[in-house]
Amino acid sequence: MKTLLREAVFAMTKWRMAGLCLALILASGSTELQAQARPAVFDATRLAVPRDLDDGWLAQPGDSASYAEPGFDDSTWAAFDLHRSLSAFLHGAHPPIVWYRVRLRVDPAQTGIALREETLARAFEIYVNGERLMASGQVAPLRPYTYNAPILVRIPDRMVATGHLVVAVRAGIAKEEWGLEFPGLSTGNLTLGPDGALADKDWLEVIGENFGSMVDSVTTVALGLVALALFLSQRRHREYLWIFGLGMVSLAELPVRVISLFHNIPIGWRFLNAGFTIFLPFLTAAMYFAFVSVRIGRKFRVFLWIAGLLNAYSNLANQGLLPNLPGSYGLLTNLLFVALLAAVIPIVLGVHLRRGNREAGILLIPAIAFSLYIYANYALALLFNIPGWSAAARRGLNLIQRFPAGPFAISLNDVSGILSTIALSIIMVLRASRTSRVQAQLEGELEAAREVQQVILPEQIELVPGFAIESVYVPAQQVGGDFFQIVPIAGGGLLLVIGDVAGKGLPAAMLVSVVVGAIRATAEFTHNPQEILASLNERLLGRSRGGFSTALAAYFSPDGFVEIANAGHLSPYIDGQELDLEGALPLGILSRSAFPVRRVLLPEGSRVTFYSDGVVEAQNGEGELFGFDRSQKIATHPATEIAAAAKHFGQSDDITVVAITRTTPVAIHVAA
Repeated sequence: MKTLLREAVFAMTKWRMAGLCLALILASGSTELQAQARPAVFDATRLAVPRDLDDGWLAQPGDSASYAEPGFDDSTWAAFDLHRSLSAFLHGAHPPIVWYRVRLRVDPAQTGIALREETLARAFEIYVNGERLMASGQVAPLRPYTYNAPILVRIPDRMVATGHLVVAVRAGIAKEEWGLEFPGLSTGNLTLGPDGALADKDWLEVIGENFGSMVDSVTTVALGLVALALFLSQRRHREYLWIFGLGMVSLAELPVRVISLFHNIPIGWRFLNAGFTIFLPFLTAAMYFAFVSVRIGRKFRVFLWIAGLLNAYSNLANQGLLPNLPGSYGLLTNLLFVALLAAVIPIVLGVHLRRGNREAGILLIPAIAFSLYIYANYALALLFNIPGWSAAARRGLNLIQRFPAGPFAISLNDVSGILSTIALSIIMVLRASRTSRVQAQLEGELEAAREVQQVILPEQIELVPGFAIESVYVPAQQVGGDFFQIVPIAGGGLLLVIGDVAGKGLPAAMLVSVVVGAIRATAEFTHNPQEILASLNERLLGRSRGGFSTALAAYFSPDGFVEIANAGHLSPYIDGQELDLEGALPLGILSRSAFPVRRVLLPEGSRVTFYSDGVVEAQNGEGELFGFDRSQKIATHPATEIAAAAKHFGQSDDITVVAITRTTPVAIHVAA
């Protein structure tokens, strides 16, 4: 009986021991499973170089101030892999606020540890051991800021000295941000490391990532200012105006772009910048079309402005600031502008290159480069959504958008923009060189014309008995359109012809040569003023190409009489009084025009002063004319004083003054 009892007790003891062992095994397994479910503490004790905080995170939607406390019990929070989309983690839910927590183990003796944030969210707060370390925007109510600027803040050494840090992130996520691939906290957003190393890394990244785009923007602005100077001097070249417009759009965008590299700013500034991009399709098309002399029609103009509005919307949607079409369909938002850049402009330039437009060929190079960038960008974006091709597509996008060139990351977009600026600069240089050659040739022709004019316009007046002659000629340009000829007449007396050819510069100078030659040829067989003007009129008909010439002919006879005929010229002054003459049309307008003659007796000592319109039309800085009253008051002054007075007042045209004074009478010998 005792034996049976002993066996029964032993059996019961054995089962109890087995149950106890099983319980211990299950408890041990449960503890191990729980340890696997909970993320490990992030070990940052050997922090010699910066490290991304990509492991050990917990996430929880909702909002509570207690979530920031280091002693908060987050055992119910789920582990969150930063390489995974937050949308998938929350099973499609889109809460406005999400909290994240991570525990760090640090070396208590280490100093100078800093936390760096970049592109986390448009509104967030980061707490370390319950104290707010950094913030951007406003989480609740949501007031989003830009998030491209890296924020670097040193963690107080007193916190590091504890050996343990609890980092809590409060992120406000707007509805538009949920459309991004990785809304909220994701890999690479937070980095821990020595503050000096992180600061150096930030500067290198800011310079390296933005070098190409900044060079593109600055050169575009500089070229725009040069184009404005060229347009002000060459108004018919409208392409310079559009280049200036593109430069001003870049200049308007530049302040926000530069500031947002170093500081997160209110999101409204992004909307302002997007507003400037509305003008890009029109300005771009207008510039290229102006180079090939193609006019933009009304319908195409409407197309361009619609493309501009969609371009601005697309820029904002791509930044997560406005709703966008899902997936690859978002590429369709900016399709009109893309079609303009990648299809319309290259085709137009190619057509005009075949027609012999060399400038179109120069512009075609950057246009093709940008077209290739657009095609590659769209193709890779479509491949990204095909299973099995996403990794390759991502590598391709990085290659064309962030090609490594030493310390710089170069985008094909920036390269094509810089090539465009270079192409436009080459065209400007070629045009300037061509203009310089033409200018040199023109200056040579003007110098030749000036020399001819010096020969045909008398600098020294031949002495004519019975008359004192003064003359001054001051051209407004290198060569002028005024002329006068004083021809002594055999047997006594003299003939004066004075006038002004319409126009300035070389064409006027050439016509003056024709007129002077005609005066000398006609004066060989007559000194009658009416016949002189009639002959000149017939000579100029058909030669002046729609222009004309004023003229006045005066014959001073040795007996003291003067006969004057006028063809649209200013009347002369006799002893300071204007002589009333019957008017007639200028030369070269109407065939067989009549030129009435007036005969006036000049007493001994009388003075006749002849002006060109450059005297009365002299104009000062206030727009006031020298006028007829001033001209009449000084008509008796020496010719040099009259010309100097008009020039000092403000010369705007050629100035000619001829004064003839009758001196002692000349005896007339009559043959028996």
